[in-house]
Amino acid sequence: MSIGAPLRNVVILGGGTAGWMLAAALSKVFNAKGAVNVTLVESEEIGRVGVGEATIPPITAFNALLGIDEDEFLRETRGSIKLAIEFVDWTRLGHTYFHPFGQFGFDIEAIKFHQFWRKLDLMGRTPGIEAYCLAAVASQLGRFERPPPDPRSPLSALKYAFHFDAALYARYLRRFAEKRGVRRIEGKVADAVQRSDGFIEALVLEDGRRVEGEFFVDCSGFRGLLIEQKLKVGFVDWSHWLPCDRAVATQCESAGASITPFTRATARKAGWQWRIPLQHRIGTGHVFSSAHMSDDEAAATLLANLDGPALVDPWILRFKAGRRKKFWDKNVVALGLAGGFLEPLESTSIHLIQAGITRLLALFPDTAFNPVEAEEYNRLMTSQYERIRDFLILHYYATERNDTEFWNQCRTMSIPDTLRAKIDLFRARGRLFRYEDELFADANWIAVLIGQNFVPEGYDPLVDAVDINAVAQKFERIRDVFERTAAGMPTHRMFLNRAAASGGRP
Repeated sequence: MSIGAPLRNVVILGGGTAGWMLAAALSKVFNAKGAVNVTLVESEEIGRVGVGEATIPPITAFNALLGIDEDEFLRETRGSIKLAIEFVDWTRLGHTYFHPFGQFGFDIEAIKFHQFWRKLDLMGRTPGIEAYCLAAVASQLGRFERPPPDPRSPLSALKYAFHFDAALYARYLRRFAEKRGVRRIEGKVADAVQRSDGFIEALVLEDGRRVEGEFFVDCSGFRGLLIEQKLKVGFVDWSHWLPCDRAVATQCESAGASITPFTRATARKAGWQWRIPLQHRIGTGHVFSSAHMSDDEAAATLLANLDGPALVDPWILRFKAGRRKKFWDKNVVALGLAGGFLEPLESTSIHLIQAGITRLLALFPDTAFNPVEAEEYNRLMTSQYERIRDFLILHYYATERNDTEFWNQCRTMSIPDTLRAKIDLFRARGRLFRYEDELFADANWIAVLIGQNFVPEGYDPLVDAVDINAVAQKFERIRDVFERTAAGMPTHRMFLNRAAASGGRP
């Protein structure tokens, strides 16, 4: 093992959400020290996917890292608050459930809350588990207020994320990064020059310009210009578990609809449709399997289920579920779509960018490029992708639907052993254990498993050692507190109006 000199020049290939998130983070971390020169190369001629408009709560930590004022952020991105995802017709036609952010209730005597809920449920003494999550209650009432720092407040239990316009978000981060020294170069990449050891030495633009660097981050989208086309790391195909391989997307007018503080995912005949409410429009799209539905039929289904008139003509996106065999090879790291793709069912696309950035900062190399650091990065990112993959597969597998060939295939497919073990353990007595570095916590799995009627047969026997009548009284108090707390919040629209009127930080 050798120690090299500090890196001085980082080159990011590609803008969009991934490129500008990384540029903003690097500019924040290194700008004050003047230690690293960051150059981003992108072309205005190259289109962007731009459908990742919903996020999950860790995005608030990323904004905090950058020191972003949330009111300013919401104004600049025309954003809204997200407390949950509403799943319509996934379990069966006519059925709806919420996957909210945050915990269900509170553990009692070191025993998980959902274990007591299951015993009371078997006794017919409790409503659905959503009644015990503040985010779910507030979602149904269309209300939001930021949680205070005081842990004694019921509001402190609230977790939230954002919906935003992805194009506006990239522009916002570009301004942030350029203000802190990031250099942007306009141009298309024609080639990349490799050294004799395979490391990338420079990008060559179509007009002949060279952009030299020591460390390159590939944010070129599905093409993977460096990680795949040059380094040829290979791809792990997961389409046999996640058969949706296309999406038709558009934007529509709100048509007077309320700005709901949640994303909606509605299952269709051969896939599902997303609905993401922003301040100025609704982002919507239909993810589907091309083996079960044509592009024209998918587009017709989408256009028949809009809240208002379409603002743009629908466009088709083609993809394959999976990941690169390596996310970091030699002096190249792949970020965002260049690293892999998992459909936006649980709004994980932007989180995977954030996870990649966080781990890259923690394992930031020097000019020696110690392979141990790359190996650890690859291990951590592979684990993130695989655990998220399992969670997405669960939504398709845990269905009662048998009305189409697509849903029959999903309901009867073989699933990864890691997911099978998790389901079997939960269905026996509701037990869950989190893998190392796993994104989704017990509450997330509980929401989807119970929401899609994968209810445990029993419960933890330790529950029987606690007075169930006293537990039932605690449950009633929790429900009452959450109902009153949610009812006392301003409406989501009122909150957004207040954020729009705020001056924010300079």
